[in-house]
Amino acid sequence: MAVSNLQKQYIDYKASLFHEGVLDEQFEQLQQLQDESNPQFVVEVVSIFFKDSERILNDLTKTLTQQDVDFKKVGANVHQLKGSSSSIGAQRVQRVCIAFRNFGEEHNIEGCLKTLQLVKHECAIVQNKLESLFKLEQQIMAAGSSVPR
Repeated sequence: MAVSNLQKQYIDYKASLFHEGVLDEQFEQLQQLQDESNPQFVVEVVSIFFKDSERILNDLTKTLTQQDVDFKKVGANVHQLKGSSSSIGAQRVQRVCIAFRNFGEEHNIEGCLKTLQLVKHECAIVQNKLESLFKLEQQIMAAGSSVPR
């Protein structure tokens, strides 16, 4: 496939992520921090996010299935997930975390459990979509060209 086609595909795909609300401008700010000295910066930051979010989601699952739910712990975990999703521009994950936090503050276990499933779903979506975006970046760079910004 011609490099120009890959670059157009990249631009269109990235625009769709913003249009769908999967990402926000924070992701572009993250991309601006990447340069020749650290060409994998965004991939590394996003990878750390996914590792951390998996750990947090597992912890939330465990906490919410306890006999006596520690809502302080739930709140701290949701706050951490909201902050880290915000830092990479994962807008829909961040929005679900706000609803999750509200259910936690109300000690609404049913709402927390439903929102936990929703946040897991949104994390999976953003992970799949960013992996596709990064794959396009790799194809463009492997073809000897630069990724459009």
